[in-house]
Amino acid sequence: MVSEAVFRKCTEGDSPLFKQGWSGWPAGAKESDVLSWIGGLISQLEAFADNRIPTSAARRKLLAQPKTPLEGSTGKRSMDIGFVDSDIIYKPDTTDSRYRWAHILVVGELKSNPKADIASVAWIDLARYAREVLAAQDTRRFVLGFTLCGSLMRVWEFDRLGGIASEQFDINKEEGGLQFVATILGFLRMNEEMLGFDPTIVTTSGQKYIKIERNGQTECLIIDEVIKRAPCIAGRATTCWKAHRNDDPHNPLVIKDSWQYVDRDEEGELLQEATEKGVTNVARYYHHETVRIRTDDDVRNNVRKGLDVTKATNFQPKRTLPSNVGGTVSRISRQGRSSSSGVKRPSSETDAALPPSKRSYSASPTKPNLDVLSNRIHRRVVLRDYGEAIYKASSRAALLDALEGCIEGHESLRKAGFLHRDISINNLRVNEDKVNPSWRAFLIDLDLAIREHRDEASGAMGKTGTRAFMAIGALLGEQHSFMHDLESFFWVLFWTCIHHDGPDQGRVMRQFDMWNYADMEELAKLKLGTVAKETIFVKTMTDSFTAYFKPFIPLMKSLRKIIFPGDKPWEREDEKLYARMRAILRGACEEFRAVG
Repeated sequence: MVSEAVFRKCTEGDSPLFKQGWSGWPAGAKESDVLSWIGGLISQLEAFADNRIPTSAARRKLLAQPKTPLEGSTGKRSMDIGFVDSDIIYKPDTTDSRYRWAHILVVGELKSNPKADIASVAWIDLARYAREVLAAQDTRRFVLGFTLCGSLMRVWEFDRLGGIASEQFDINKEEGGLQFVATILGFLRMNEEMLGFDPTIVTTSGQKYIKIERNGQTECLIIDEVIKRAPCIAGRATTCWKAHRNDDPHNPLVIKDSWQYVDRDEEGELLQEATEKGVTNVARYYHHETVRIRTDDDVRNNVRKGLDVTKATNFQPKRTLPSNVGGTVSRISRQGRSSSSGVKRPSSETDAALPPSKRSYSASPTKPNLDVLSNRIHRRVVLRDYGEAIYKASSRAALLDALEGCIEGHESLRKAGFLHRDISINNLRVNEDKVNPSWRAFLIDLDLAIREHRDEASGAMGKTGTRAFMAIGALLGEQHSFMHDLESFFWVLFWTCIHHDGPDQGRVMRQFDMWNYADMEELAKLKLGTVAKETIFVKTMTDSFTAYFKPFIPLMKSLRKIIFPGDKPWEREDEKLYARMRAILRGACEEFRAVG
C-alpha cells in the first residue's frame, strides 16, 4: 500500500517526521499553527509518494483560509480547512478568482480542544460546510470531509441519508498516524467519482451532457442550466436542469434527478402512465431510469459500499439526533472513506440543528419513529415541458390564468387515477413563451403522488406535502384527499400575495416564513386562525399583501368562502369544488385583463 510505504518513510532517518507522534505538532493545537503544520507536512508526504502514484493522478492543494468567507453562499461562511484542485488560482481582489463553495472537494473542521469532537460542536460545523458544497455543486452525489479536534481525527461522508463518520483516532499514535497519511493521500489523489461527483454527467469543453437509451437509440441531452438544486444533505435532494437534445435545440427538456426511498412508486412510471392516458396540464413524460454507476446508484449499497451501520458502536434503532450525526465502526478504509453510523430522515439528524432553509420543503409520509436502515436510490426523469414558477407570471391575469390551468391539470390527473399530494409554489408552472411547445400552465413533481383507488377513501394516510402549503386537515394527519390539494392551491396564492410584489420582486416575511418549519399541529392552528373569521382574514391580507397583490383581496375572500364553508375546513368531499374555484379565477382573470 502506498500509504504504508509513505508512513514508513516518515519514521525513517536521523530526523524522522514521525516518532512517538508527529514532529512539529503544535502544542495546544492552535488553529493557525495546525494549518501551517499540515501545509508543510503535505508537501513532504507528496514528495514521498510521487514515485509510487501514477502521474495521471489528480493534483490538489490544501485550502487554509479560515477567516475568508467562500463565495456562493447566501450568507458569509468560511471553512477552516479543505482541499481544492491545484489549478484554481486565488486572487483576493478579483471576485471571479476568489475561492467558492463550488471549488471545494473535501471539507474540514479544526478544533484545538479534543472535547469538541461532539455533535453540537465540530460535527455540526462540518455538516454546514457539506451542505454548502452539495448545494453549490449540481453533480455532487456525496461529500467527504474530516474533523481534527486536537490530535483526534474522524473521517466523514455526507450523503442523502445523512452523515456517517469513522471512529475517532489519534494521529499522534502509530496506528492513527498511518490512518492520517492514508486519509490525506486519498484526498489528494482520489478521482472525481471517489470524491462524490456523478460520472454519468460528463463535461467536455465546458459543456455538460448526459446520454440516455430511449427507443433502442442512444440520445445525447445537452444541459443548458440548473433550474433547481435543493440545499440539503439528507432527503430527496432534487436537482433539475433545463436541457435539449443535441439534434433538437428548439424543444426544451427538463432533467430531474432525485434520491427516492426504494419502497416508493417511481415518479417516472407514474408520469409515463399519466402521459399515455392523455392527462393535460401535467408535465409530460420523455424518459426515466435508475442512475447506474456500475450498479444501481443507491446510498447503502453503492455510495456506502454496503457499510452496515448496525455495527456502529453507538448504533441504536429508531433514534434521532443531534446525538447520532455520526458514529463509529471499526476503522476507516485505506482511501480514507468513512465507516460509521448516523443517518438522517426528514426533519431530524444532520440538518436538524442547521439554520432553517428559506425555501419550503416537502415532508414525506412518515411513521412516528424513523428507522435508520432506510435507503434512497438515485432516479432520473426527463420531461417534455419547461416553464417558470407561477409567481413569475408576467401579469396578474397571467398568474390567475396559469393557476386555473394547474387546477385543470390536477383534475385531469385525478381522473386518470392519480392524486398529486404536493401542491406547492414551485410545482405550479407557467409558460408564456410562444415558441415553447410546453403546456401554457402545468403541474410538476409526482414524487409524492399515489394511485387513487376508487373503491376506497381517496388518498393515503400520512402527513404529506410541502409544509407551508399543506391543508389544515393534512397537517393534522387526515387521510389525504383531493380536497386537501385544492385547499393547497388556496395557500399557494395566499403565500404568493404576501411574498411577491410582482414577477421579479420577492421578499421574506418573518411572520409567515416560520410556516416552513413550524410544528405541523401548531401550523394547523395558525392557518385555522387565519381563515376562521372573515374580518381577521381581511385584516391579515390588508396588513400582509404586497401592493402588487392587494387587488387580489376580493378574489381571496371569494375563494375562502367555498374552500372553508361555514368558516371551517371542509367535512365532505365535493367534486364540484374544482369547477367553482376555476370559475372564480376565470372571472377575476377577465377583470384584470379588462383593466390592463
